[in-house]
Amino acid sequence: MLCNNDLLKFELFQLLPQDSLGWLCERVSERKLKAGDILAQQGDLLRGLFVIVEGQIDVSRLDQGVDMPVGHHQAPVFLGEGPILTQDPIFVTLRAVTECRIYEILRDDFLTLLHECRDFERYVFRILSTRERGLESFVRNREKMAALGTLAAGLAHELNNPAAVVVRSLKTILPALNELQQITITYAQQKDSDLWIKARDDGYQAIVNQKIEPMAIADREEEILQWLEDQDVQESWKLAQPLAAADIRIDTLEELSKDKSSQLRNLGIKGLALWFEVISTIKSGLNGAERIDNLVKSIKSYSYLDSGVKQFVDIHQGIEETLNLFSYRLKQGIEVLRCYDPHLPQVNVYGNELNQVWTNLIDNAIYAMDEQGILELTTMRDGDFVRINISDSGSGIAPEIKSRIFESFFTTKPVGQGTGLGLDIVRKIVENRHHGTISVQSEPGKTCFSIRIPLNMAKL
Repeated sequence: MLCNNDLLKFELFQLLPQDSLGWLCERVSERKLKAGDILAQQGDLLRGLFVIVEGQIDVSRLDQGVDMPVGHHQAPVFLGEGPILTQDPIFVTLRAVTECRIYEILRDDFLTLLHECRDFERYVFRILSTRERGLESFVRNREKMAALGTLAAGLAHELNNPAAVVVRSLKTILPALNELQQITITYAQQKDSDLWIKARDDGYQAIVNQKIEPMAIADREEEILQWLEDQDVQESWKLAQPLAAADIRIDTLEELSKDKSSQLRNLGIKGLALWFEVISTIKSGLNGAERIDNLVKSIKSYSYLDSGVKQFVDIHQGIEETLNLFSYRLKQGIEVLRCYDPHLPQVNVYGNELNQVWTNLIDNAIYAMDEQGILELTTMRDGDFVRINISDSGSGIAPEIKSRIFESFFTTKPVGQGTGLGLDIVRKIVENRHHGTISVQSEPGKTCFSIRIPLNMAKL
């Protein structure tokens, strides 16, 4: 019989007794595919095992909207044993590269063979284990690259704003300084220059120490603008804001203007406003530069360049550095509540790997809340462990899937948006690498992941 000859090309089916092989051949169905045809689509539930007797099948996975090649299989080969055994949707797409001839063994028939022939069963599970490790390694690396790309995009977004501030400040300050120099030379000859110097110095302190609140600045600006316009000061609208930011009052302007010609008064007021604008611009540029510096420090600290070895790590610093990298998403509508134990000791851990834990859990929390809600971070001493709780105010985890969330490739996200490895990675890092524990409690409006790291190597 043709079916017998085809199946006996496989080491798997050579393990079956002759009568079982004959029984199987009476029950299989044959399919033929042309190049480009889909054998199974990612997310499909399989009816049975595919036995490819002729042709080549490509394996790909949709990830972040991109169809990523995973590998290919050349006949003779069988495919689909994992999804059949777990009754989960298949997490890859199978596509014919050439014309293919395929036998399909229905799930119940396949399970019957597994139960009746132990050698057949062992062979299937050995192949299943090998394939899952290979696919998991590929998808894990892909997920790390995708996470890196996401963080890089967010970092670029965060760097863009302060970098633009620095550039804009430097471009603005040069012509302002030049004009200010000309005014200073003219006004230095006046007898009451001490009054102007005091106003200048007081304004400098007000700007640097931010003595006046933003709302108060807006109110003061309106008052000053009205006064300047009443005095026919040119370009009043340009001068009012820096004067207001420097906490200059109307009575100060009137005192400085006493016994002055309108031309000299206007020149002095403009000089003050320019000086305050220069100080504000420098302060703004410095803030931008400090933000860039902090982001760079966050990346250095987050990556732990010597991550191949354990090192004593401040848990709070690792969490904060991770939050810095997610700030572009958090600022959209998420309130971060911190309840940190100030006496928490440093712990000897793999810093880079532990940061992957914070990254995956915070990313999942943001997704669960649809970027609107409360993210709560709590740390505490828990006997011989450090406990870290990461909670979100999202919709919660459905009870029927709670026991499966740490499984490899299990995800509730739409096809192409989740690999199902995020929590699996978290579990392995916490439990296997650090001999800790991870648990979850969830109800609508409150999900809390609790991580416990041993303190036996703590730096007190």
